[in-house]
Amino acid sequence: MTDAPLLEVTDLATHFETRAGVVKAVDGVSFSLARGEVMGLVGESGSGKSITGFSIIGLIDPPGRIVSGSVRLEGRELVGLPAAELRAIRGKAISMVFQDPMMTLNPMLTIGAQIGLSLEAHEKVSGAEKRRRAIAALAQVRIPEPDSKIDFYPHQFSGGMRQRVAIAIALLHRPKLIICDEPTTALDVSIQAEILAEMKELVAELGTALIWISHDLATVASIADHVCVMRHGKLVETGPVLQVLTRPQHSYTQALLDALPSRAKPGTLLARGAGTDAAPPPRLARRPEPARAGAGAHHVVVEHVGKRFQHKAGVLRLLVQKAGLARPLPLVQAVDDVSLSLARGEALGLVGESGSGKSTLGRMVAGIYAPDSGQVRLDGEPVMSAGERPHKTTTRIQTIFQDPFASLNPRMRIGDGIAEGPLAHGLVTRAEAPAYVAQWLAAVGLDPTFAGRYPHQFSGGQRQRVAIARALAMQPDVVVCDEPVASLDVSIQAQIINLLIRLRQELGLTLLFISHDLSVVRHLCDRVAIMHRGRIVESGLAGAVYDNPKDAYTKRLLAAVPVLPVAT
Repeated sequence: MTDAPLLEVTDLATHFETRAGVVKAVDGVSFSLARGEVMGLVGESGSGKSITGFSIIGLIDPPGRIVSGSVRLEGRELVGLPAAELRAIRGKAISMVFQDPMMTLNPMLTIGAQIGLSLEAHEKVSGAEKRRRAIAALAQVRIPEPDSKIDFYPHQFSGGMRQRVAIAIALLHRPKLIICDEPTTALDVSIQAEILAEMKELVAELGTALIWISHDLATVASIADHVCVMRHGKLVETGPVLQVLTRPQHSYTQALLDALPSRAKPGTLLARGAGTDAAPPPRLARRPEPARAGAGAHHVVVEHVGKRFQHKAGVLRLLVQKAGLARPLPLVQAVDDVSLSLARGEALGLVGESGSGKSTLGRMVAGIYAPDSGQVRLDGEPVMSAGERPHKTTTRIQTIFQDPFASLNPRMRIGDGIAEGPLAHGLVTRAEAPAYVAQWLAAVGLDPTFAGRYPHQFSGGQRQRVAIARALAMQPDVVVCDEPVASLDVSIQAQIINLLIRLRQELGLTLLFISHDLSVVRHLCDRVAIMHRGRIVESGLAGAVYDNPKDAYTKRLLAAVPVLPVAT
């Protein structure tokens, strides 16, 4: 019996009834998992990998249902179990860690209270015992000062710390199986590396089996023993991680590997990055040429800029401060005396962890934030006006944000969203706008007839194309790209990278590319600047910085990047 697998999934099928017909999200999936084993489940969005995890733990709600197949944990059939029996298993024998911990942590309860509720779900424990075990759980996932942090609320933790809390809750009852659904996708490489190392240690220590669901092949390679590749609800390839990722047998697995920037020569178009043969972008002949003063090496100049933020105080805090019983909340120095320049047509990568100040710096370059000190100039002219109420003075710098769904108006058709800026600034007339929008949609590889659709009718990759079209429709010279490919699948990421490479060549764009994905920055950018605690600690040609880093922080950042195995 000792050789029997912990988990056996046999011919599992999970379908969803929709108006358009039946969607076979999971279609005949079979695999087994031994005690203490780590299995990677990889595939693109819509491949069925997350639904497989939800099916195992019994979290499929109507209109979805498991239509056939078997899920056995230590020989016990889980499919068809009554809801009460499934609840007794969930959190105790099987736990799950989700991608976004803020969606699973209650913002109204302290961390200690939430851990206490998880303990109460399966055990009878006293208040003192709950607190003791909650502190021990936080210490187990390396949260500093757990005895004080236990009384914090989720919003007081960083993204990485919140994810550690979610892992701590998943480990509370020493489960036999943990399912991790993209738990490090939105985290910095150094935080991701810490969580991966901790998960490997905990799995070895507790003998827990782990299913690691991800679209990041390098991350899976660094943690998994064997890997299953999913596409359209089916497993297309399975095997030891080294074998599958170095000698793939299926064309889809090979295509996923070929789409990775780390596997291609910097600056070249990526394989599987469709849309590179899109229509050329429209040019507005009547738009006046920008002034050439300060061109060349000084196209964009950032001079000693600084930016501070004051923590927002609540009403009670403000009253206490007014009474002189408390000091104002401290200022946060987000950007501290930063200087840099971009040549015309250059791509500069701005790299750093969350909180390093890179997005704040990007927003000052784009004219969204006014610097507290220093100045940003474009061709010798200030980007922001002077005075007490500074405002952006140019349309020649535009921004592409990380989350296109948040930056696109959900109540506005995308055609109207793309046309809004050019109409407001007189770049096109209302009569010209529909044709102009159609040209831009074609230029980013989208069907021009999509102009009448709303943002929710597009996939994540398509929405990012719309956001790119909207920014470029303003005919900018400089584009600030703030994490534009974060959380995208490798093939969708490849499409956006290829699109940016092509549009940069055709339009002569200058890019400030902000990212924590070092492989994307190396592929897309000529130079790179590394930010840490509001300052630039190292900069230079991308190849030189990556191959021979000088600063200790840069070395630590590069060492944390997960690397794909190399065929021997």
